[in-house]
Amino acid sequence: MTELWIALGLVLVIEGALYALFPEGMQRMMAAVQEMSPQILRSAGLAAALTGFVVIWLIKG
Repeated sequence: MTELWIALGLVLVIEGALYALFPEGMQRMMAAVQEMSPQILRSAGLAAALTGFVVIWLIKG
């Protein structure tokens, strides 16, 4: 359970750093995301989740 909280904390650190360092770039990215179809977003989300799973599996393996 501790690893889950560490992972969540790392996500928040990375996301927060991106918004703090590149606020205009994040705004542009969010505007671009709003223009994408739900199917593309779903596919990108699934690809990211699977990539993350594989990375964790390889590291923990």
